[in-house]
Amino acid sequence: MPDIDLIHEDAHLLVLNKPAGLLCVPGRGEDKQDCLSARAMRRWPDALVVHRLDMATSGLVLMARGAAMQRALGDAFAERRVHKRYEAIVDGAMPVQDEWSVIDAPLMADWPNRPLQKVDPAGKPSLTRWRALSSSSSAPDGKTRASHLLLEPLTGRSHQLRVHLLSIGHPILGDALYGSADVQARAPRLLLHASELGFVHPVTQQSLCLQGPSGFDFSRLTARP
Repeated sequence: MPDIDLIHEDAHLLVLNKPAGLLCVPGRGEDKQDCLSARAMRRWPDALVVHRLDMATSGLVLMARGAAMQRALGDAFAERRVHKRYEAIVDGAMPVQDEWSVIDAPLMADWPNRPLQKVDPAGKPSLTRWRALSSSSSAPDGKTRASHLLLEPLTGRSHQLRVHLLSIGHPILGDALYGSADVQARAPRLLLHASELGFVHPVTQQSLCLQGPSGFDFSRLTARP
């Protein structure tokens, strides 16, 4: 059985660290049956999915143990009582500062190009907080070429972080769906990682803040060969 990176386990819930390239739930076709939920259920037969990450995104995934806990945690997500934080490395210069900035851009499906999403005034309200941790000036012309960000989605739209960052001119490196050929070539994978989950345990009422650092090597990933 493939290894599972276990971050937290108790009688009621699990937090697992999903690798990039692994589905959260089974897809269509026999080649898409290996997924995080299937791996978890082989070890914890009562494990149930609460939320998902994109296949290309790595990071923390919360799973319930039993249907009652799945409902309780699902309600916490729906009512925005779960704190989510991501790390990303994006193309271009973004100011390094202590304050958080907000991207407020409604999103909807780009129907002719599914599964792509797009910014559209007719879309659903979508909010993302971001803060740059560092920037790199490794290009020969001295221009900053990439930034390491913390991201907090205040809504949970499909591809929200990827589309929001693209909309302000800073696509995530390695993004095969939304990035240009250059952006895709600068990283071997999508450099987006769900690094933190915070919530009140529905049974114990304990405040949990679970972390799984991305391990992104910013200096290596932002240097042009």
